[in-house]
Amino acid sequence: MYQAIPYRPSVSTVTRDLPITSGIHDTNVITMVSENAVIIIGTRGCCLCHVVKRLLQGLGVNPPVYEVDQDRETSVVAQLSTHASAAETVQFPAVFVGGKLLGGLERVMASHISGELVPILKDAGALWL
Repeated sequence: MYQAIPYRPSVSTVTRDLPITSGIHDTNVITMVSENAVIIIGTRGCCLCHVVKRLLQGLGVNPPVYEVDQDRETSVVAQLSTHASAAETVQFPAVFVGGKLLGGLERVMASHISGELVPILKDAGALWL
């Protein structure tokens, strides 16, 4: 007979959140953006990052989250602004899809509601549907 696995409310899950270390440089942020199909960049402890991550996980994407300390926020925004187009401003949380700035929570929600998000994720290689 089969034995049930006991329920443990504090089961640790493996996440792909990227840790902040004191030796990381701003150029690594651009490398992470270009190497990941989808990445969320936000300030440490930002609840909006969690909302964006949960929305993308609901679609089948498991994006890494890069949390920026407040003392490095301006340098990371400046570095990401050089990577984004001139018309776009980088605000946290910033969602990059396929190496390009998609936008923040508002833009991700709007593209999800309009049905544009899934094709964008497919084109970036983050979804295989």
